[in-house]
Amino acid sequence: MPSHTPIRAVLWDIDDTIFDYASADRAGMLNHLRAEGLADGRDSVDQALDRWKELTALHWRRFEAGGIRFEDQRRDRVRDFLGQALSDAEADAWFGRYMSHYEAAWALFPDTLPVLDVLAADYRHGALSNSSVHNQERKLRALGVRDRFEVLLCAAELGVAKPDAAAFHAACRALGLPPGQVAYVGDQPDIDARGAVEAGLTGIWLDRAGLGGRPELTRITDLAQLPGLLRGDTRFGAPSSFG
Repeated sequence: MPSHTPIRAVLWDIDDTIFDYASADRAGMLNHLRAEGLADGRDSVDQALDRWKELTALHWRRFEAGGIRFEDQRRDRVRDFLGQALSDAEADAWFGRYMSHYEAAWALFPDTLPVLDVLAADYRHGALSNSSVHNQERKLRALGVRDRFEVLLCAAELGVAKPDAAAFHAACRALGLPPGQVAYVGDQPDIDARGAVEAGLTGIWLDRAGLGGRPELTRITDLAQLPGLLRGDTRFGAPSSFG
């Protein structure tokens, strides 16, 4: 990418990037299991939580691949977790009870608001998620940050999911900017950072766990590193890593 191309907007992933999804999911499921009783004969809460996480990843991949509707991946997750042939209404009811516990644990990462504040004057902001607008609109409003993002696009409505270039390009069109003037920040090295780069954006991997590796990607370990990265133009040429 030529160094004279300015970054004018930042597109954000939501879950596990600005919103602490993993912690909320674990706390919500822990409280849900305590209220419902351990499912399928599991002998520990940790075992049940691990199984829920495994099934979430499995059915989310099916949804991202375009094989099922957003609502159906939820229902199939519940059926597999419980080992029961539930009706759609029964699966929805069980998931709804889980959601009440999950939503009670919603929280932004501590570095989210400070960085959005720092970047507000110089960059436009949007969000692109592999979820649904209904879900993420409600979440961002509950967290008090919906007005920080000009646009919110999600896979369920787009009909295409990251890392498909069409998802990134749709978000750029919504901002009215070419991909070369947009940076994308997300916690997944391939779905987010690599997908953004291959779509012509500046892709930035938020590696909160400090996993490292992937030297071909621009990597930060904390959102506090993002303003310096954007303003210092260190995104150009060889990828930069922090932490």
